[in-house]
Amino acid sequence: MRRALMILAAAACVAPDVRALDLLQAWQGARQHAPDAAEAQAAREAGVARAEQARALWRPNVSIEGAASYASSESATRGARFSAPGFGQTDGVAFDNSVSGGAATRYGLVVRQPVYSRERSARSEALEIAAQAAELEWTQARQALILRTADAYFDAALAAARLRLLERQQQAVDRAATEARDRFKIGDRPVTDVHEATARAAALQAERLAAETQRQLSRGALADLTGLPPDGTPLPLPDDVSIGELGALDDWLARAQRQNPGVRLAEANLEAAESDARGSGAAFSPTVDVVAQLAAEHLSGSGDFGRASNTSRNNAVGLQLSVPLYTGGLRSARHAEARALVDKSRAQLEGVTRLVAQQTRAAWSDLAVGRARIDALAAALQASHARFEATHEGLMVGDRTTLDLLNAENDAAAAELALLEARVRLITRRLQLAALAGELDDATLQLANAQLRDVHP
Repeated sequence: MRRALMILAAAACVAPDVRALDLLQAWQGARQHAPDAAEAQAAREAGVARAEQARALWRPNVSIEGAASYASSESATRGARFSAPGFGQTDGVAFDNSVSGGAATRYGLVVRQPVYSRERSARSEALEIAAQAAELEWTQARQALILRTADAYFDAALAAARLRLLERQQQAVDRAATEARDRFKIGDRPVTDVHEATARAAALQAERLAAETQRQLSRGALADLTGLPPDGTPLPLPDDVSIGELGALDDWLARAQRQNPGVRLAEANLEAAESDARGSGAAFSPTVDVVAQLAAEHLSGSGDFGRASNTSRNNAVGLQLSVPLYTGGLRSARHAEARALVDKSRAQLEGVTRLVAQQTRAAWSDLAVGRARIDALAAALQASHARFEATHEGLMVGDRTTLDLLNAENDAAAAELALLEARVRLITRRLQLAALAGELDDATLQLANAQLRDVHP
């Protein structure tokens, strides 16, 4: 029994196997393999393209126009003045031209440079904000993936630790059952001790099988997320953890409000909605463009006066002003929609800000008492070991029963697992707090990983 107790005490301190997987390796695999990472990167690249679209809105637009058609043309000029070398000058001249069903061609080069447009300004600003929002969404998705990876990693580590505890506990219970049967045969133990030990061994066998299934499922989930082989085993959990200097709650709340990607994204959405409302605010908002045009038209065919052809060329550079007078109520309806969306975005920002503040308080409070919780659980584990030792001694002298010993052993294993879970909770809560403050990155993950590597190099 003493040997079983020593094994229970060392359940979380075994050496990693040859395929040991640390937290950083899991994150590197998730970053390269998880669909979330590819989706976030694609959205980020789309954001870069939106920023380029915003700049392109104010660059010149150059187009070539061309057309071919079947056309007719009739023209009549009266009272014209005609003059030509050798013919003198004649007033009151008439010119008639006719083409019936001729071939018409038209081509031109048009350059348009926007100068002023409230709607275009709003679109440009909205695209710039959308580009910033895409970067924030990428940061938010990256932090969420880090937390998912850490959760999957520690789920697998805890499942392995629980299985190890159950295996060692079952070994001890099997020995207790064997000892109870042997001593029953010589009349030193009642038959109830044999039945109790046998029943506890069977129950532990069922728990161990369930724990083995959970370990396989957690390792499979980790492998699916990271793309790494499913036989990779997380490092054993550390004997102690440290989160460093926690800092004041007010400081964390201020950092979360200033840097949290979700809050900043909601602010960007509100800014985009306000920009759209400004762009649609004026019912008669004009647009001004500089337009340069080179164009030519040609029509040829037969008409009332025989074969004829018309050719015209024109070149122009100037300002073009466009003022909408009536759009069927479209502009006013769009402005009303934009104002409603501003109110919606403002309410969403307030909701996100409150939620992040609540989550920050919860994470900070959990960390503030986390060290004390671990110390208390460590003391409980030590007391459980002492109880187990005393119960074992009492069993030897007849003051305790086998059931008492089995219960003490079970309580010691439960205290061991609770302590491991509290240590994991402290690590993951620290990562969550960093994410809420917008500070969760590879360096923060490296600090958590170091606690595993320091104990298990």
